[in-house]
Amino acid sequence: MSYISKPSAGPCLTTFDEFVQLADYSLLNTLNADPDATGDGDDRHARQVFSGHYVPVAPTPLAEPEYVTHSSTFFNELGLSDELALDAKFRQVFSGDLSAVHEPMRQVGWATGYALSIYGTEYTQQCPFGTGNGYGDGRAISVFEGVLNGKRWEMQLKGGGSTPYCRGADGRAVLRSSVREFLAQEYMHSSGVPTSRSLTLYVSKSETVTRPWYSQDSHATDPDIMVDNPVAVSTRVAPSFLRVGQLELFARRACINAHPKASEELRMIVSHLIDREYKSEIDQDLAFADQLIELAMLFRQRLTSLVANWQRVGYCQGNFNSDNCAAGGFTLDYGPFGFCEIFDPGFQPWTGGGEHFSFFNQPIAAEANYHMFWKALRILLAGEPEALEYIDQVRHGFAESMQKEMRKMWTAKLGLPEYNPKLFNTLMQLMTASDVDYTIFFRELSHIPEDVSSLKKSFYVKTSQQLDEQWQAWLKDWRDLVIKDRNLAEISASMKQTNPKYAWREWLIVPAYQKAILGDYALIRELQEVLSAPYEEQSQDVEDKYYRLRPRAFFNVGGVSHYSCSS
Repeated sequence: MSYISKPSAGPCLTTFDEFVQLADYSLLNTLNADPDATGDGDDRHARQVFSGHYVPVAPTPLAEPEYVTHSSTFFNELGLSDELALDAKFRQVFSGDLSAVHEPMRQVGWATGYALSIYGTEYTQQCPFGTGNGYGDGRAISVFEGVLNGKRWEMQLKGGGSTPYCRGADGRAVLRSSVREFLAQEYMHSSGVPTSRSLTLYVSKSETVTRPWYSQDSHATDPDIMVDNPVAVSTRVAPSFLRVGQLELFARRACINAHPKASEELRMIVSHLIDREYKSEIDQDLAFADQLIELAMLFRQRLTSLVANWQRVGYCQGNFNSDNCAAGGFTLDYGPFGFCEIFDPGFQPWTGGGEHFSFFNQPIAAEANYHMFWKALRILLAGEPEALEYIDQVRHGFAESMQKEMRKMWTAKLGLPEYNPKLFNTLMQLMTASDVDYTIFFRELSHIPEDVSSLKKSFYVKTSQQLDEQWQAWLKDWRDLVIKDRNLAEISASMKQTNPKYAWREWLIVPAYQKAILGDYALIRELQEVLSAPYEEQSQDVEDKYYRLRPRAFFNVGGVSHYSCSS
């Protein structure tokens, strides 16, 4: 099973004016604007939003924007010239200044509201009004939607300034968090994990904001100093930015008849989701109830596959609430995320995340989010008992579907012809006892070694004779199953396309954003290149630098082994 995707080249647009002509706003043209919004987008102060699917908002431009990097791979997929990233008008727009645009592109962007639930429990107190009507895109402003190379994309500025959902914050993102999100999206896509994509990253040469963070080599759990950070704007791109939390918001309003159009707005947002994310898979001629059942089945498949992919590459979302769960079934909102290095099923990089959002608990968190998705769809099936029975069956089948995806993933990761629970459970115990590096272990295992000594490159602790004997026994049992009547070279090659060699390692990312703060972006671009080919054997210099265990100096260090959500 190969997880590598290859970009498709198409016609190349070289000018900003050509790019503008691609604008096509399905969301703005088919959904309702907040009736209390201003028409000019000057709507940047926290307030309650009672109805409507979006609020027109003009982003706040970066002062003196400077180019940091862009995704050449993604530009190629979109049919855009690399030179566009350096174009003055393009930079102006994607650093938050829409004054340069002309029709059909619009000079006003939009922000959306959504609800919050954690493990299926609804919350409202997180908005400043205690009602849930102030919760949504606080600093994410979409500025473009259009069809590029035959596919519809939405482009959203992260850190583009405050919106009615900002909850009193400044709406800005700092360079540190922007670099992390940009590189993480690049890496996840290259690893074959469904994700929002990185387009561009610009930084202000003069604007800063103050954020809590960690002092040098701090071992504190929470940030212990305040730091001035350069402000940055990254552009993330996806087929849509519709979230489970959005459907949940409109479902809550429909349930209590919050306003006369509440039920209609729920139906509209679900129909829009189908059109944006599932159009090629759901027959538009089906009755709406049947479309909803198909939607429930397809989202279940996407979500379970996504979480299995997360665990395949060691990714932990950290805060997998319903508002951080894309209804299109891809990774969204790289806030308090991390990648597991020393294997630990309870790995959680975010200090505020808790065990419920830890590495191996992600399937359970996913089911809780799916539950809220199902509840929202169910409201639209009132009075249709047969459809309700079908959609309830889909909901009840989530755990089994999740288990199936997880077992399929582990089978591929281990190169086995079929899942073997005893072998897997023993492996988990041995990996935990030996403090193995998650990525290096599975990459070394992909060589199908005969002796445990070949795996010790991935061990953080010295093993005992007894542990070595247990490893050797497991290795023999595993090899017997792997090799049986199969081609060894083909199995190894397949495993190497499943188990990346190069992984996200926070201690390698930190120097990149630290140098970027000083105006040196070379390490960011180097990391882009390395992380864009995670399965490939790269140069010896790259291997020596990036394929190694975390140095002891970075254990339990704030901002490296753990971090707050501050960004």
